[in-house]
Amino acid sequence: MTSKIVGPRGAPDLFPPVSRLHELIIGRAAEQFRRFGYQRIETPVFESTELFEKGLEPGSDVVTKQMYTFEDRGGRSLTLRPDMTAPVVRSILQHRLEDQLGRPVKLYYVSAIFRQERPQAGRQRQFTQVGVEAVGSAGPEIDAEVILLATEIYKSVGLQVSLAVNSIGHPACRYDYIPRLQEYLRSVEQDLCADCRRKVESNPLRTFDCKVDNDRKLLQDAPLIVDQLCGECGAHYQAVKQLLDSWGIDYVEDPRLVRGLDYYTRTAFEFTAVGLGSQDAVGGGGRYDGLAESLGGRSLPGLGFGLGVERIALALSSAGVEVPASLDAYIVTAGDRARPVAHATAAGLRQQGYSTDLDFAGRGMKGQFKAADRLGAKWAVVIGPQELESGNLTVRNMVTGEQDEVEPERLADYMAKQT
Repeated sequence: MTSKIVGPRGAPDLFPPVSRLHELIIGRAAEQFRRFGYQRIETPVFESTELFEKGLEPGSDVVTKQMYTFEDRGGRSLTLRPDMTAPVVRSILQHRLEDQLGRPVKLYYVSAIFRQERPQAGRQRQFTQVGVEAVGSAGPEIDAEVILLATEIYKSVGLQVSLAVNSIGHPACRYDYIPRLQEYLRSVEQDLCADCRRKVESNPLRTFDCKVDNDRKLLQDAPLIVDQLCGECGAHYQAVKQLLDSWGIDYVEDPRLVRGLDYYTRTAFEFTAVGLGSQDAVGGGGRYDGLAESLGGRSLPGLGFGLGVERIALALSSAGVEVPASLDAYIVTAGDRARPVAHATAAGLRQQGYSTDLDFAGRGMKGQFKAADRLGAKWAVVIGPQELESGNLTVRNMVTGEQDEVEPERLADYMAKQT
C-alpha cells in the first residue's frame, strides 16, 4: 500500500479561514505602503549564500543552523532567503535604484522567508513577512516615519501592540562600550547559559536577547549602550523620540533592545502583542547604515522593518478576530433550462465587478441556499421555472430574507443601490 504523502514539517498549508486573515493583513499593509509612498519589490527566493553570510550575523543560529543551503548543477552555493533586508539592499546596489527612484529608495515586500527552526506556534520553517526598506537617507525623520508606518499597519488590522525603541549608536560609540560589557559578562560568565557564554567574546551585545530568566536578571546590572552614545547619536535618538511624541505614538524605551552587527546603527525598535507567550514579537526593525558597504557596495544608509504575517494572524485569532467568507451573489437554479441563464447572469455580474458563484455539484435549491450562506453571499439570485416564465429574477437578501423581483438588465444597479 502506498503511504500517504503529507506536506513538509514547519511549512503549513494556508487555506480558509486562516487564508482570509492573511489576505486581510497583507491587503491592509499594502494600502499603508501605498499611502506612505513605497513601491513593491520582489527578489529571488534563493540567492548566493555569500550574501547572507555577509548580511547576517556571523556565527548566529540563522547562519550556522537555520539556512537552507544547496549547490546548483554549476557548483554554486545558493540559499533560500532567511531574511529580506540583504536581498533588497543587494538589488538596490546592483541596479543603482537610487538613481532611478531617488533617495531614499522606498520599497516594500510581501515575501516568503525560510529558516530551518524547530516548528512551534508562531515559529515555522516557511513564513511570510511584509516589510519595507528605506535606503539613502540618514536623518531621524525617516526613522520616525518608518515606525509610524508600522504602527499604522497594526492599527489598520485592529491589533494592539507595544512598541519598544532604543539607540545602539554607531561603531565608534561601541568601541569603548563593548570591552566594558565584556568585562561585566566575564564577571558573571559562570552563571550564564551556554549560548550566552559563547557570545561573550563573539557578539556580547546579543546576550541581551537571551530569554533565560536567570540570565535576564544578571544582565539587569550590565552597562548599557544608550549611556555611551556620542553627541550625534544622542541627538539623533532624541529627534526620533520627539517626532514619535509629536505624532502621539506610545512607546517605551528599552535600553536592552539591541542589534548585534557593526553595520546596525542608531535606531532599533520592536513590536510585541499580548497572548503569544514567548513568541510575542510581531515585528521589528532598525537602522543599518553600514550594510551596503559590508556587501561590497557604495555607502547607502538605510533602515527598515519586517512584520510576521503568521504571528499577526495568530495574535488576531487569539483576540477573537475572524474574517468571514464574503461573496456578492450566489445564483440559485432549478432545472436544466435555468443553467444557461445562470451562467450569463454570472458573467454579467462579474463584468460589473461583483464576486459571483453558482452551483457545480448538482445540489437542490435547499443545498444551494446552504452553499450561498456558507460562502457569505450577500444576495441569492434565484432562477427557476417562475423566473424563466416571467423574465425577471428573484433576488433574496441573505441577511434579512427580504426578496424582490428584478429585471435582469437592472440587476447590477439594484445590488449597487442596496449596498
